[in-house]
Amino acid sequence: MDAVVTAGGIPKPEDALYPYTQGKLKALVDVAGKPMIQWVLDALGASKTVDQVVIVGLDSDSVIECSKPMIFLDNHGGMLDNVRAGIDKISAINPQAELVLMVSSDIPAVTAEIVDWTVESALESEHDLYYNLITRQVMESRYPGSNRSFIRMKDADVCGADMNVIRCSAAAGNDELWANLIAARKNVFKQAALVGYGTLFLLLTRQLSLEAAVRRGSHGLGLRGRAILCPHPEIGMDVDKPYQLEILRHDLGANAAA
Repeated sequence: MDAVVTAGGIPKPEDALYPYTQGKLKALVDVAGKPMIQWVLDALGASKTVDQVVIVGLDSDSVIECSKPMIFLDNHGGMLDNVRAGIDKISAINPQAELVLMVSSDIPAVTAEIVDWTVESALESEHDLYYNLITRQVMESRYPGSNRSFIRMKDADVCGADMNVIRCSAAAGNDELWANLIAARKNVFKQAALVGYGTLFLLLTRQLSLEAAVRRGSHGLGLRGRAILCPHPEIGMDVDKPYQLEILRHDLGANAAA
């Protein structure tokens, strides 16, 4: 399976990470001696299931490397445009490609084993969108100070991950839907509202189970979705805040020293 890494984000002066980036790409912020994206590329390069990597938002002269073939695309603007550009590029160079691994550049704790687990889990079924979810217990056991936002379901509290799988054909068309989904990706209530306010009410009152949420979401969005409970909190530990960056710097630095 080919992978698309989105790396075009530049924190603005009002963003919490701006003092660390100073108008430069977040993907290149140093984490334990490497650009943040390099940790991700190391994991993809060591993976047994990834063939090549499309990087959206970085120039080919960026000081990064990967043992798998890399293709660089310019930043196309918003996240939707970058995701589409990456998938379109993979479809152009490999028309037989059915699924694409979507990876954010700000999950430096990811490993090759986690990449392979994600790909192999998706290949177990026929869906359009495979979305990894991590329970509160799993996340807070590994990163107790991460302060992630959790969705309170009837049967579990979960947060989303930043490495998922999408079917190429599902990414084509319906620009308004995808734009709304990406705009709502950090707000579960906006996500629920997209598939109906009945879903939002059930969510608010904790009457909605994970299985029911997937069923309602798939029907409302016209996609065959599958939620996967992921045992690997590393792909939910993205860098949005300075304290999350410092947690990962300490964690990965300690592992490297060991």
